[in-house]
Amino acid sequence: MVQNEGIYKPLTLHAMVSDGMVLQRNAEARVWGWSEPHEKIRVRFLNRSYQTAADAAGKWTVTLEKHSAGGPYEMEIEGREKIVVHDILIGDVWICSGQSNMQLPMERVKDKYPDVVAHAENPFIRQFTVPEQYDFCTPRENPEGGAWEPVNKDTILKFTAAGYFFAEELYRTYSVPIGLIKMAIGGSHVEAWMNRESLQGYPDKIQTVERFSDSEYVDSLIQREADREKEWYERLDRNDQGLQSGQLPWYDEDCDDSDWPQMPIPSYWAEHGLGAVNGSFWFRREVDLPASLAGRPARIFMGRIVDADYVYINGVLVGTTAYQYPPRKYDVPAGLLKEGRNTIAVRVISNRGKGGFITEKPYELIFSDQTVDLSGPWKYRVGTIMEELPDKTFLHQIPVGLFNGMLSPVADYTVKGVIWYQGESNTPWPEQYADLFTRMILEWRKKLNRQDLPFLYVQLPNYLERENMLAVNQWAPLREAQQQALRLPHTAMAVAIDVGEWNDLHPLNKRDVGKRLALAARKVAYGEEQITAAGPTFEKMEVQGNKAMLSFSNTGSGLVSKDGEPLRNFEIAGKDGIFYPAEAHIENNRVVVSAQPVTEPVAVRYAWSDSPQNINFYNREGLPAAPFRTGQ
Repeated sequence: MVQNEGIYKPLTLHAMVSDGMVLQRNAEARVWGWSEPHEKIRVRFLNRSYQTAADAAGKWTVTLEKHSAGGPYEMEIEGREKIVVHDILIGDVWICSGQSNMQLPMERVKDKYPDVVAHAENPFIRQFTVPEQYDFCTPRENPEGGAWEPVNKDTILKFTAAGYFFAEELYRTYSVPIGLIKMAIGGSHVEAWMNRESLQGYPDKIQTVERFSDSEYVDSLIQREADREKEWYERLDRNDQGLQSGQLPWYDEDCDDSDWPQMPIPSYWAEHGLGAVNGSFWFRREVDLPASLAGRPARIFMGRIVDADYVYINGVLVGTTAYQYPPRKYDVPAGLLKEGRNTIAVRVISNRGKGGFITEKPYELIFSDQTVDLSGPWKYRVGTIMEELPDKTFLHQIPVGLFNGMLSPVADYTVKGVIWYQGESNTPWPEQYADLFTRMILEWRKKLNRQDLPFLYVQLPNYLERENMLAVNQWAPLREAQQQALRLPHTAMAVAIDVGEWNDLHPLNKRDVGKRLALAARKVAYGEEQITAAGPTFEKMEVQGNKAMLSFSNTGSGLVSKDGEPLRNFEIAGKDGIFYPAEAHIENNRVVVSAQPVTEPVAVRYAWSDSPQNINFYNREGLPAAPFRTGQ
């Protein structure tokens, strides 16, 4: 905040010091704001009065004495004016940060957890969403907006899903208010959440910071890329044969598609003679409906589509999505569907990569009591072929930007700890991640002024297309890099290798993720030393003849095969370094691994692929083993 000569600066509060806020219990929580330079400020809270004065720049801070959980309370803050903050709770405050799987809201999982959404009502669980903003030059002081919101039917869909289930579990366990600071951006790199000092030793990243600290360069880049993208889409629309003037558009219910070829949905068109081309592609299908379904509202599920889509029913647009990751679930209004023939048209825009419809997702027209399957043959036609849309600079991936723009503005707010879900966007560089992630945790603790701050994080789940599932690409070493951060004290990792979806970067099972993070919190942040908060973690390997004997920590009350079958996803190698699928079973709370071709075992690895399937290695507490490889 800068004082302008001759302009009176009214008393203002930090955005998080506002109605509905949750203050950290049993801690010297801070409240702060701005006023005239050197103005005297009085804060009254819970029968105690605190006095301070603003500094020369007009900033003032008050540190409250420690209080037990409770509320709601009010706080009076008075300088030349008086502000009353209402409905304050005292409990535990957690930062929820990372990329899209932390950002992913309850709205995206409402079909998986309909009862949770329908009965959401808990004034003691609250969320403050930090607005998305970046700054490559200077740490910001205040978020550009935001408000505390309690869980209810009107707000639940905005809550971070992983964070909500984490909070729900903690509230059920301790019955204290839980405040969530949602501070996550999809696709963000770990280095975006780091400051310049913590990136020393990475000259390429420092050079990027210097380049982007030039605001004129950034503005020019944004404008240039926006113009390029606008021109690409305008040219696509202009050349699309399905949108030409003087003819029925190809989404019209009376469009003549009698000579269109067929293609099965779901599939990629590269697999059906078109090649890996980009542009616009049209798909049409007729659905006959009985009189009993005519006029009724419905929902259409079109799985996932790469990249963008427009879905029309009987010539009416019912939904559109601009990028590939969200599930396609669109409402069909009452009165649109009719008895007999109905047409569904889908315009797909592929801007780069391999376009099409993701398999093993639902493609259905859903009524309250019936479902019409939409998978199978569809008619198709190419609208226009385009060159790939050039890559765009995502500013939330640039080093330093989110540290300055989102963490710094809230860093003075007193918190219990951090939960973190990130790493997907860093998988191309797993060899850097362990060091970067460790540096980031240490820098966050410094910034948040607490060296023992609990930092709990989610290991990447199983993901990627089936054709890649047996390949050792980048997700397995990235998971290994994540695990190395456990060398830092007061950290814990929630393993998610069994809750991913091979065909979805954003798996829907956020309840187990939240529960596992809450278990970790109970042990690391709440001091329940006796509980088992993690699954089996590899410790050492001994060789006995042609067998590898593996020992683990975090075995809890014992190792188990969850389904009673032999353990899967183990591989073993001899001196030649070639890994073979292995037989593995539990014996005396150790895992015995062998394979017929390997007479002298040298190394073992477990779940060492992008998307291992059918995980069944757990402890009796129901927590999955962490992936590993020996000899690293």
